Amino acid sequence: MASSKEFKNYILEQLRLLGSIDCRPMMGEFLLYYQGKLFGGIYDNRLLVKRTATNEQFHLTAVVPYPNAKPMYMVDNLDDMEMLQQVILATSQGL
Repeated sequence: MASSKEFKNYILEQLRLLGSIDCRPMMGEFLLYYQGKLFGGIYDNRLLVKRTATNEQFHLTAVVPYPNAKPMYMVDNLDDMEMLQQVILATSQGL
């Protein structure tokens, strides 16, 4: 199932204070970059970030975004803008 543009727009709005989030469409989903680094994406209307040692502190659920992919962390509290920003910054630091 492809992610909706409405969900993508909601995520980008929640991350607006970071300022430099780039979003690129890829096969019905969206890849997300912070300061030029690929940190995650939107898959099936879920925000997923790469697993790093620096974002383990958030105790996020690991999920597989698509068959044969590496597990990623799912960010499920999308309404908490401050926590979202902290997750993205921590993930970016670990890349």
